[in-house]
Amino acid sequence: MRNIPNALTIFRICLAFLVMAIILYMDLSSGITRFMACSVFFVASVTDFFDGFIARRYGLQSRFGEVFDPLADKMLVLGAFIALLVVNLANPWAVFLIFSREFLITGLRTVMANTKISLAANMMGKVKSVSQYWAIGCLIANILPGMWNDFFLWLSVVLTIVSGYSYVRQYFKEF
Repeated sequence: MRNIPNALTIFRICLAFLVMAIILYMDLSSGITRFMACSVFFVASVTDFFDGFIARRYGLQSRFGEVFDPLADKMLVLGAFIALLVVNLANPWAVFLIFSREFLITGLRTVMANTKISLAANMMGKVKSVSQYWAIGCLIANILPGMWNDFFLWLSVVLTIVSGYSYVRQYFKEF
């Protein structure tokens, strides 16, 4: 039981590569390929919930999980967005704004870790993650009219920026 959250994190990292490979190297005009990509992405997204839930519920938090869980999340999201950019299914500006926030918060977490202060995930960060997962799923599936895919992508951008602001504010309260 002790290693289940960490195993889920490692599994999510592996699935991040698989999602990216499916999007980049398989024919996304095929409904079967889109279904496969969405299914793998969904499973990877669900592991994000369960690794944290199990770790908190059973007191299995670890230094590995603290470091690698957010990295696994970023690998999944950023890898999917990169692949979606390459196949022209995502807006470059939206993806750039999401990447910028992710790098900024990773930098803040690194600075704070060196001072032994943790910049823990908050509810807005979880909302941001769900909105990104939803947007990526919509872009991969491409079953909604184009404007809805764009709407969910830009909603994700707004929530990502708001979440980033909440972390920056938390950082400046600590210093």
